[in-house]
Parts: sequence; structure tokens; C-alpha cells
Amino acid sequence: MEREPAPDRQSFVSTLPAGPGERRLALGTVLASAALFAVAVPLAKVPLSPVFAFIPVYQSALVVNDLITAVLLFGQFGILRSRALLVLAGGYLFTALMASVHGLTFPGLFAPTGLLGAGPQTTAWLYMFWHGGFPLVVVGYALLKDRDRAAAPAAWSPWPAVLAVVAVVTVAAGGLTLLATRGQAALPAIMAGQHYTAAMRLVVSCVWALCLLALVMLWWRRPHSVLDVWLMVVMSAWVFDIALAAVLNAGRFDIGFYAGRIYGLLAASFVLGVLLIEHGRLYARLVTALAGERRERQLVQLRTAELTAVNQDLEAFSYSVSHDLRAPLQAVRGYVTILEEDFGARLDGEPRRLLGVIQDRARRMEQLIEDLLAFARLGRQRLALTSVPLDDLVRESVEDLRPTCDGREVTFNVEPLGRVEGDPALLKQVLVNLLGNAIKFTRSRHPAVVEVGRRAETEGAAAYYVRDNGAGFDRARAEKLFGVFQRFHSAAEFEGTGVGLAIVQRVVERHGGRVWAESAPGEGATFYFTLPGANGARDERS
Repeated sequence: MEREPAPDRQSFVSTLPAGPGERRLALGTVLASAALFAVAVPLAKVPLSPVFAFIPVYQSALVVNDLITAVLLFGQFGILRSRALLVLAGGYLFTALMASVHGLTFPGLFAPTGLLGAGPQTTAWLYMFWHGGFPLVVVGYALLKDRDRAAAPAAWSPWPAVLAVVAVVTVAAGGLTLLATRGQAALPAIMAGQHYTAAMRLVVSCVWALCLLALVMLWWRRPHSVLDVWLMVVMSAWVFDIALAAVLNAGRFDIGFYAGRIYGLLAASFVLGVLLIEHGRLYARLVTALAGERRERQLVQLRTAELTAVNQDLEAFSYSVSHDLRAPLQAVRGYVTILEEDFGARLDGEPRRLLGVIQDRARRMEQLIEDLLAFARLGRQRLALTSVPLDDLVRESVEDLRPTCDGREVTFNVEPLGRVEGDPALLKQVLVNLLGNAIKFTRSRHPAVVEVGRRAETEGAAAYYVRDNGAGFDRARAEKLFGVFQRFHSAAEFEGTGVGLAIVQRVVERHGGRVWAESAPGEGATFYFTLPGANGARDERS
């Protein structure tokens, strides 16, 4: 299975490191909650009138908040494959389910003793299971998050894992509900009417200690992500919630009872708010990226149309110029031939040299016309793609170019190159031009060495190179290296039309690759080109 592209881990609150701004905002939230907690503590045992409508409103809001948070976290797990996120998402699903059955079993709300066969201890025990289970999940999240940070995202499908967690959480919530309803006789009595028993103090102290443990674990497992910081805010709110609603108050329907549940609702909203803000930002970035991509596509289409028009004009111009130049050029070469035949035996010294200069310049002009026509044709020529053995093309190109060595000894070191998908005629033109340049620019080197090889893949494409130990060039000249008619040495030193590298670039780009060069004066030059689609298979023939 092909591995999916790695996601941008800096785009998610679960992996984005918490900055000073997030830390200050989270700390301010905790301090504000602590101030309100301090105000409510002296009043926690003050009884108030029972408001049964408060329970379904509070529970419904809590269930909706936790379900949405669980869905968003499952979605991030689907992208990042983080086991810590999977566990945390399961924790929020657990709180949503437990809050649902807690509301259904609350005495006096839907039935005198609650639904689902609830008894006088059911709701209180469900509250303990609910508020003790989530901190354990947060501890598991804290222990797993560092391992997930070090591991790369897995390539397997996340949805079977999501379904498995949903099933486990549903079974766990159902089992605890059965224990608190059908099996409540096996549990210690923690409610006496609307007030707490001594056993309740012990049980709720254990739950409170679990919340503090989760808070400490989050703080200890650094570095902190944005999600970690806001989970610490959540656990702080849970500490205040349990303290007011089950530790410092006297029973149901006092100020502590109501205030603690308000803290619980706020705690359920912090992570949800952060995730919704994150999704809003991601959506804004997506819209911006799509708009940018649309503009880029329009620019590419416009540029393509412009290049097509330029290619057509260039081809028409090239054919016209070649026709206009060939006639006088043929006349010049004809007259030179006549002069050589009629007076060649009597010419010596300067006249003989000048006649040779005229012949040489006429030959170069003819080569320039051919190069211009070849360059113009590349814009519209269809690629005849096939599987091409590059090793064979290099051998053929070297043999074709040996006469240009002028008897010099040039050593060609060729590594195995394998096969690529391409147009063999055009790829041979690339090799001939690059090898021809290498031969020319090693003219003053003894020994002259030209290397052809392949290096590690670059940007998903195989990269090949032609390297020489010749004259080289500096970086300032490299910027214009592939322009038409660019020269870096005088014509007296190295003949050429200045079109060869432009042809190389156009052929490589037509194949979907790119070409670049590295060099320094006096240290030779290396020309690289990539060919996407190369499979790197070696030619096994001897």
C-alpha cells in the first residue's frame, strides 16, 4: 500500500507547540475559575430550591459538547493516527454516554426513582464512575502522546480502530450502568436521601485524587501542545467541579451542587472551543490555498497560451530566417569553393588563413540555422515515449562525439544508469549536447575526464549528471546558463552556437524534469537533469 503524504503536524492543536499566548490565556482562565471557586466555597452548603429543569438542560448541553468534541478528536486521529488522540476521543465519548444515563436515572426528573431501574444510589454512583473514568483516560493520553510524537503516521486505515474504541466505550458505559442499577446492592451506600454518607467522602476523595493525578501527569509530560494546555484547564475545572458538587457541599440542590455542575459544563466547553477555533482557521487556510491554487492555475494557463504563441511565432520566424539565410550562405560557400579550386594552389599565408576563416564562419552559420530550427521544433514536437536504456544512449553518444576530440585522449567514466520512459531521439540530443560541452571545455586538461552517472532520487525523480574536469564557470554566469545564445568563453576559445543548453533544458522540461548546473572556475562543471518516471531498473545485459 502506498503511504499517504505526511500531514502538516503544525496545523493541529494536538501537535502544535503551545506558545506564550496560549499559556497566558489558559493560566488566566484557571485563575478566574479559582477566584470564582474561592467565592463559592463559603456558600457551598447553602440550600436552594430544587430546580429539576436545571438537570436536563445541563446534561443535554454536556452530552452535545462531549459528543462533538469526541467526533472532532476522532477526525484528527484519522489524519494523524495518534493513539493518544484515539484514547482521548474515547474518553469524551464515555463522558457523553455517562452524562446521558446519569440524567435518565436522576431521581424525580423522569420518574420518582429515575429510569432504567435506578435506585437511590444509582445516580450518585454513575456520577463517580463518570468523573473517575475520564481522569484515567487523560492519564493514558499523557502517557501515549510522547510516543506518538516520535513515530511517523501509520499507513493503515484508522476507522476500524475508531469503531473498536466506540464499541469498547459503549460496553464499558453499559456495564457501569448495569452495576449502578441492577447491582447497586453490592455497592456501598453513598447517598442518604438528598445528602451524602461517610462512604461518599471516601469515594469522592478518590475521584478527586484521580483528577489531580491527571493534572500532574499533563504538566509533567512535556513539551506541551495547545491541546495539552487546555486539557490542564479542563482538569482544573473538574477539580473545582467535584470539590463544590461532592466534597465541600452538603447534598443535592445547594449552591455547591449547582456551581459544581456549572464548572463541569464550562470544563466540557474549553477543548471544544479550541477545536472549533482550530477548524475555523484550517477552513480559512483551505479557502486561501484554493484561491491561490486557482490563481496559479489561471497564471499557468495564461503562461502556457503565451508560450504556445511564442513557440509558433518562433518556429515561423526560424523557418523564415533559415530560408532567408540559407540562400546567401550557399552563395558564400559556393564562391569559397570556386576560389579554393581556382586559386587554392597559389594562396598561402594570410590569404589562405582568411579563406579558412570564411569557411569556418559559414559552417558555424549553417550549424546555427540547424540549432534554431531544432529549438523551435521542440515546442510543438510530440514525444515518442518508450522505455529507453540510457546506458545504450550514452555509449552511442560517446562514439558519435569521439571525432570531436581531435585526437585528444578523453576518459569517459559511465556508471549503470538503468531505463527511463522518454523519447529516445530527444534524450540522445540531451546527452550529445551535454557530453559535447564537456569535451569542449576539457580541451586544456590532461588527462581530460568526463563522468556520467546517477545519484539518489531528488524530489521523487531520478537525477542524472554529466561531470567534467574542465574550465568551469562562476555562479554569476550560471544564472543565465540555459538562455539562448549565452556564452561564457570567447568564440576563439570554444566554438558553438549558444543554443545547445537551451535545447537541453527544453527537452528535459518537456519530459517533466528539470536541469541545473554546479561549478566553480577552473574546477570543472556538473550538469544535473531529472527524469520523472524513471524506475531505476538496471540493464542486465552484459
